[in-house]
Amino acid sequence: MNNKNKKVVILGGGTAGWITANLMATHWQDKGFEITLVESPDIGIIGVGEGSTPPLKGFMETIGVSESEWMPACNATYKVGITFRDWSVKPGFTEYVHPFVGQPDQFTIPVFFHNSYLRRKGVDLEGHPDHFFLATEMIRQKLSPVAPENFPFEIAYGYHFDSGLLGQFLRRVAEKKGVRYKVATVAGAMLDAQGNIDHLKTTDGEVLKADLYADSSGFRGNLIQQSLKVPFISSAESLFNDSAVVFATDQEREYAPHTISTAMKYGWAWKIPLTNRNGNGYVYSSRFVDDDKAETEFRAHLGLLDSDVEARRLKFKVGRVTQHWAKNCLAVGLSQGFIEPLEATALDMVQETVVRFIEAYNNGDHTDKYRDDFNNRISARFDAVRDYIVCHYRISSRTDTDYWIANGTNEKISPSLRSILMSWMAGKNITDELLDQKLDVYFPNVSWNCLLTGKGIYPGREQLRPGNSLANKYKIEDILEFNRRCALNFKSHQERLQELRDQKEFVFSLFGSG
Repeated sequence: MNNKNKKVVILGGGTAGWITANLMATHWQDKGFEITLVESPDIGIIGVGEGSTPPLKGFMETIGVSESEWMPACNATYKVGITFRDWSVKPGFTEYVHPFVGQPDQFTIPVFFHNSYLRRKGVDLEGHPDHFFLATEMIRQKLSPVAPENFPFEIAYGYHFDSGLLGQFLRRVAEKKGVRYKVATVAGAMLDAQGNIDHLKTTDGEVLKADLYADSSGFRGNLIQQSLKVPFISSAESLFNDSAVVFATDQEREYAPHTISTAMKYGWAWKIPLTNRNGNGYVYSSRFVDDDKAETEFRAHLGLLDSDVEARRLKFKVGRVTQHWAKNCLAVGLSQGFIEPLEATALDMVQETVVRFIEAYNNGDHTDKYRDDFNNRISARFDAVRDYIVCHYRISSRTDTDYWIANGTNEKISPSLRSILMSWMAGKNITDELLDQKLDVYFPNVSWNCLLTGKGIYPGREQLRPGNSLANKYKIEDILEFNRRCALNFKSHQERLQELRDQKEFVFSLFGSG
């Protein structure tokens, strides 16, 4: 097919819109596509998510951007995992780290699986995940995840960042790739006789016509939900949270490369360290607490009851659309769905959506030949992420409020999650269950094991018995020493961030800021 002057219009900026623009511009740079992003000056960016999973590193490499370019520009820090606090009241399991797993962990994961499996069988072995992963040691020592060139293993890591600054940075990168940027407010979309989007009309009466549209208009879903009437499937029965209160606090002198997620009375609070501040938010359910009471609880949690720092309140809906690609429109970001920010999966979902769309669109010779396959794939990913998030609430042992009691007794969970929990409680190897359901590609076996063991889903201490020599063939001291030795190869988190700032200043002094 001749793609000369084939036009794409992306409605909405923010991180999702500019990720879309950059990926399309990169993958279609020689295909003759003309890409325009249209953004309204009157609509602010929600900017809840300020954390990522490791795929963001691959995205930056794909679009040709180095850490020394983007991290200082976005006040970014490294992230090697998420520390969960107070999600469980079981002794010894009130805190754990969900790590990003790197190559060194391949030596210790078999020990973790061995111990956790036998612990579920009633053998008295150490089964807490914090003993087995390098990320936990790096968090403890406040180390960066970037090793010297002679270190023989790769380390997986994500980032924390200012989402507003990241959107601005990605805009500059996209414009250098030829993406056109237009400031305008779109009043509506006009459909043709086949139900495709024919053109967009701005409030100034301008017509924006394209062959393909990407909807990055946020929860409004202006194109995918409002114009094309694609149904939205709510997950409110299994995920109760629908609100957040957000504000920044001063950064500490030293900080570790992790997000902290602390369970609260009616939800959970995040703490995200940036180079210039901490991002803080409380995600809660308005069905169980009103906004004022939630904000008061959050301020007390941060020691800011008497502070005049201004809070921002947000509302959101959890769930997804039934079609992420409908007619000639692709939904990305919040317009396609939201599963709340507990595991920082939002940007990963955007990347996966756009990359798989480009793949399907190219394979179909730029037609909708593989649209159904694409939609099924992305919906399956949303549902798998939803179930993993739901599991955090369903297995929590907190009973201090009606919110946690309702979560812990909620039977509105998917058959998929029910099967996983039944397999775990029966003492089976859940690897088989995850493989049967083809779920290992979303959250791998090790993540499920960390989630379930970290919250202490084990027989009670009084039910444990000593193990034989085979059960006790591994020594925890050896695992801890291995991780300590690996950690010796890494610079401190702060040293590495200063190094990135110095690299940026050196490059700018030679070539200018561009």
